[in-house]
Amino acid sequence: MNRHTGFCTRTLPFFLIIVIVGSPLLEARVEPTHGYDAFSADEDVKLGQQNAAEVRKQMPILPDSDPVVKYVQGLGARLTAHAPGYKWPYEFHVVNVKEINAFALPGGPIFVNLGTIQAADNEAQLAGVMAHEISHVVQRHGTRAASKQMMAQLPLQMLGGILGNGALAKAAEMGLSFGVGSYFLKNSRQSESEADLLGTDIMYDTGYEPVQMAMFFEKLEKQMGSAANSNLNQFMSDHPNPGNRAEAVSREVATLSPRTYLGDSGDFRQVKQRVAGMKPLSMQEVAAQQKAEGGPIAGGAPDTIPSPSLAKFSHNEYSISYPDNWQVLGDQTSSVTIAPPSGVSQNAVAYGVIIANYQAEESGASLDTATHELLASLRQSNTDLKQIGHDEDIRVNGLAGKSVDLISSSPIKDAQGKPIAERDWLVTTQRKDGTILYLIFISPDKNFGSLRPAFEQMLRTLQLR
Repeated sequence: MNRHTGFCTRTLPFFLIIVIVGSPLLEARVEPTHGYDAFSADEDVKLGQQNAAEVRKQMPILPDSDPVVKYVQGLGARLTAHAPGYKWPYEFHVVNVKEINAFALPGGPIFVNLGTIQAADNEAQLAGVMAHEISHVVQRHGTRAASKQMMAQLPLQMLGGILGNGALAKAAEMGLSFGVGSYFLKNSRQSESEADLLGTDIMYDTGYEPVQMAMFFEKLEKQMGSAANSNLNQFMSDHPNPGNRAEAVSREVATLSPRTYLGDSGDFRQVKQRVAGMKPLSMQEVAAQQKAEGGPIAGGAPDTIPSPSLAKFSHNEYSISYPDNWQVLGDQTSSVTIAPPSGVSQNAVAYGVIIANYQAEESGASLDTATHELLASLRQSNTDLKQIGHDEDIRVNGLAGKSVDLISSSPIKDAQGKPIAERDWLVTTQRKDGTILYLIFISPDKNFGSLRPAFEQMLRTLQLR
């Protein structure tokens, strides 16, 4: 007898065989991840409902009576029946917009653009997008990202006072938004990887082939082609590829028992035929309607709204394309600021991007070392500057790069004369001579989400010399 386990040592192998062979449901499963979250579950739900109401005001939402919406809601109900963890009050809406995208708000509201349904080749691909968004809700990625920002801005004693009780009010006071274009709807590559894997299990349990989710995402990436493809820019911006998506999904599927997957349904084919004849609005048309109605305009002042047409700037060390209604301050040999006319005032940048070089203290320093030296230097010159979360490894047109999210105080003041919150996105990459080329994309925090696709479009056009 083993005194620690209570089982006879000679019979232990037989006991293990009984468990493994006799339990066909014993699968390796992805567990929802957890992290610091200042919001309670009830606050997640309230936050989602409040922002869903704002989305319905700003965006053309199809009525629940529409057959397409009824179909999406039915598919969503089948998927959420297999979602693990807390039972959120999920709801599904269809946005009458042609750009391919979907997003989830905290607490359960999920919005799927009509263009996504038009682009899906089969029901499993659409189910994959929806399972992925459900997974963001399960893992509370939105409020966890907001909590990181609150940690960067608030003293620890205040954080302790609002934890799970008052975070909603504090977020409103700080101007944190989860509506259309919100920064908190942009997922990190880590969050995307987590949603892919959890979404894989949800698809499998509902009967859909999980690899179809990765295939749909990869199909969209291949279709990107031109950097100016606005139908896909927002989707890939909100859902950055964590790397080897299909391989990671296939590895997770390999841990599950073989099964027969559902094929295309008659309902999907009927909906696919119906949406093929529909003409959803573009986001530009939605913005124009909002402007005509006096509603919210993404990006702030009119000239801060980036033009879809691009101009090219050639520096001695790089070239980059930018919205042609913005302007270049600097020349081919200096540091450069690219910004809308109203984005720069008294040498302070409120909207735009600063592009410059940085030389690390030691020659031969790695990109990671040089980036952290640069961050320390930036903080010395701006004590308000704070990092949100961890820096990420990215690719900048095939080159290794680093991405860091920061917050600071904007030169723009509110009605009481206090600086509003500013979002700064630092991207670094290393040149052949070992120096660092860095870009700091700048915007008021509340406008960053709507400007982000233009910023990422600029980054995709960057070419080092």
